[in-house]
Amino acid sequence: MKTLCIDIGNTSTHFGLVEGESVSHAGDLATSDLLADAPAAAAPLLPLLESAAGSAYCSVVPAVNAELEALLQTNSKPCLHLTAENCGALKIHYPNPEEIGEDRLANALAAQRYHRVPAIVIDLGTAVTFDIVTSKGYEGGIIAPGLGLMSRYLHEQTALLPELNPEDFVKVEGAIGKSTRHAMQLGVAIGYSGMLDALCERVIGELREGEGEGPLVLTTGGSTADLTSDWATKAEFIPHLTLLGLAAIHA
Repeated sequence: MKTLCIDIGNTSTHFGLVEGESVSHAGDLATSDLLADAPAAAAPLLPLLESAAGSAYCSVVPAVNAELEALLQTNSKPCLHLTAENCGALKIHYPNPEEIGEDRLANALAAQRYHRVPAIVIDLGTAVTFDIVTSKGYEGGIIAPGLGLMSRYLHEQTALLPELNPEDFVKVEGAIGKSTRHAMQLGVAIGYSGMLDALCERVIGELREGEGEGPLVLTTGGSTADLTSDWATKAEFIPHLTLLGLAAIHA
């Protein structure tokens, strides 16, 4: 059974047709376009819905939800909006479930269904989120600034520091900056990976005390490519993890 899955993020809206662990016709829309004119921006989704049994979505931009859901329901196929109240087999071991981002619930669902627990899911988007799933269910997580936010903040909050582009972080060499731009590249790129290292190390230590087994570490999100190369040995990258988690609530 194919499900059209849609992950509405702050900057981009990711979508794809999901069947089991297979994702096809994956693509992205600008969330700002959905906010401005949802019917026009969502037009590429409607042909995909024709070949799906239904749709599922999660959103961190509530202003988009009602109009998008109305579009997805025009052909009478079921449309499920993932929330803390309908996340299927995922138990929530967390004081205030309504505070959990819906994309984070989807990531936790996918980790639990298709991988193993305990697991740490690191989603590298506009913000970086860590989500921890154990044998008890969804435990909680961490929220930190993403790579783009870190670099933009330096430029926007200072008079002389330049604006950096994504390509500035692809291959940063050395450890001592030889120009303002090089110094910023090192501070953001190496600092970003170092921040994740420190956060991950602390979570792993706490999980080993409670669970015994060391956790599986999964990464997803568009900024994964900006991590230093040693992260390839520390985590498994799953490009469409959130979409897989959305489909899992139908399974």
